[in-house]
Amino acid sequence: MSLSKRLFDSAKVWLPDDVFLSFVHRRRIGRFPNLRRPLTFNEQILRRCLHPDPRYVDLSDKLAVRDYIARKIGPQYLIPLLAAPSVFTKTVFDELPKAFVMKANHGSGFVKVVRDKSTTSFEELSQLAQEWLTTDFYRIARERHYRAIKPRIFFEELLLDDTGTVPPDLKFHVFNEKSGKQTIYILVISDRFGAIPHGDTFDANWNVQNIRFGHYKPSETPVPRPENLDALLETAGALARDFEYVRVDLYSLRDKIYFGELTFTPGAGVLRMQPDSVDYEWGRMLEMIRQQWAGEKA
Repeated sequence: MSLSKRLFDSAKVWLPDDVFLSFVHRRRIGRFPNLRRPLTFNEQILRRCLHPDPRYVDLSDKLAVRDYIARKIGPQYLIPLLAAPSVFTKTVFDELPKAFVMKANHGSGFVKVVRDKSTTSFEELSQLAQEWLTTDFYRIARERHYRAIKPRIFFEELLLDDTGTVPPDLKFHVFNEKSGKQTIYILVISDRFGAIPHGDTFDANWNVQNIRFGHYKPSETPVPRPENLDALLETAGALARDFEYVRVDLYSLRDKIYFGELTFTPGAGVLRMQPDSVDYEWGRMLEMIRQQWAGEKA
């Protein structure tokens, strides 16, 4: 580890949010961001991290958002909830089915897939739950809307396809113009819980796009077009309609659509996009849309 990285890691907890995010952006993207006049998509997202819409709090809470989804498109899109205890006890563990998913509501990456409860224990899961509950997710990436979310543990039904695999994570990046026109790009994460996850990007017509996000490498063979793509696009579009931009995560299993989450600050504004030109293209599009929405509010 370099001296500069060690110094940054030791000092970052004390850095103001804008300074912290600027340095992380420089390390991940390769340049310091323009926070006063954001140009790129990542810079636009940084602005959201620092000045979040108040609606982001409840809609980023993975438990609270369920009520919003039920009202907006219907409870049939929700993954069945097995338990959301105020305290995770041995009794709660004993009452869970053989297979399930344990999650925390207040951040990203808090996911534990349990295919067979006999291979784990209450003590193991309880320790993991405590690690999650004591993690201040806001401090990790300075996404300020996460500060107001009270950490909770909850359990959902495990979704598996006919091969016993968790279905691909379908991430719909939805840009909304005030005219009602939507521009949608879809990032498909395959084998997320396998040895080597892959990421493929498509437009709304399922044409492969030369766009890569973070560490995900494209599949050797692109993921086939879902038979219910139109329904998926309609669902994502409906959930995104009230926002300039939001990423809507969905799953499709045996042609049934399930809601995953709403993400307003993907990658916390420090997610490397390849080619770099896409960062600027998406940034220009989002800025145009932001000005449209601001003009209507004025």
